[in-house]
Order: sequence, then structure tokens, then C-alpha cells
Amino acid sequence: MSEEAKPRVRMTGQQRRAQLLDVSRTLFAERGFEATSIEEIANRAGVSKPIVYEHFGTKEGIYEVVKDREVQRLMTQVNDSLVGDHPRILLEQAATALLTYIETQTDGFRILIRESPVASTTGIFASVIGDIAVQVEYILAGQFKARGYNTKLAPLYSHALVGMVALVGQWWLDARKPSRDDVAAHLVNLAWNGLGNLEPKPELRTKRK
Repeated sequence: MSEEAKPRVRMTGQQRRAQLLDVSRTLFAERGFEATSIEEIANRAGVSKPIVYEHFGTKEGIYEVVKDREVQRLMTQVNDSLVGDHPRILLEQAATALLTYIETQTDGFRILIRESPVASTTGIFASVIGDIAVQVEYILAGQFKARGYNTKLAPLYSHALVGMVALVGQWWLDARKPSRDDVAAHLVNLAWNGLGNLEPKPELRTKRK
């Protein structure tokens, strides 16, 4: 039997939904929301437009599901990484988690930043970065209190640190050099030591044997 004559395997509703989400994720990452059409999603998935509408209603509907999945994936990855008990280790883990997401979920990261540049105070990625900063703020507040520092400054420092990592991550999305761990090590080097005490060849302490 030729390839053309082979009967198509029917997908379950759940399988079709997952396929449409994967196809839409790729297209949104490549072209952005405005430049992607329901017709393109349907064509690439090999279905008719009514099938897409049946599952998601509108293009906005499918985009919201794709976006929400990426937000959850990134937040889970960052939150799960914060397992150490020393602030430098926690900083290393958070920076590495964000860079790992960029490295392994490039399409997802492009979706998060495409409609809302990192420097913007509104939009998807800005909201996600704000949520991550809140997690870091909680950690910093505890460390500030233990050292007698003003805990009211924890939000300032947490947003500064997370914003720095996010902006570097956006640059590294396309540069991809140096390596992920080297980028994380240099970020932590600047955040932990400051410009006046930079280590010439920083290494992640979590990677040392």
C-alpha cells in the first residue's frame, strides 16, 4: 500500500488538542501573535479551520493556552530550583534555571518576550519576571534580617537581580556564547562580588566537585 493510500490514524480529542497547541506554539514563536492565522495553524496541523475553532474558539483562545503553559513551565522550573540554604547557591540555581529554560524551551521563551519586551513594565514576560522577583525577595528578606540590613530594600534588590538575569537571558537567546553555566557564573559573579571584587574566572559552586 502506498503512503498516499494509507488510512489516516484518527486522533482522540485530547491528542488533537495537544497537536494544535504544539503547532501553534511553533508558529507563535516564529511569527508572533498578529502574524499567525488560524488558517496557518490548521494547515500545518493538517486539519480544517473549524477543528481549531472547535477546540479553542478563537486565535486569542489558543494563544492564551499556549502562553499560560509557558508561564507555568518557567515558574515551575525556577521554583523547583530554589532548594539550597545559602543565598549565593540560590542565586546560582535561579539564574541557571532561567537560562536552562531559554536553552531547552527556546520557542516558549520567544513567545513570552515577543509580545512584551523585557524592558517593558507590562506584558507577559514582565509579569513572569515580577513573580520570580517576589520569590527572590522572600529569600533576600530573610538574609537581610539575619545580617541586620534594612529588609524594606529586599524588593529593590530582588528586582535588580532578576531583571539583570532576564536581560542577559534575552541577549543569550541568540548569542548562545559563552555556555549556559559560564553565563550563570558571570551573572552570579557580578551580583555577589560587585564590580570592585570580580573574580577573573568565576565558576558555579554548585558545579564544583
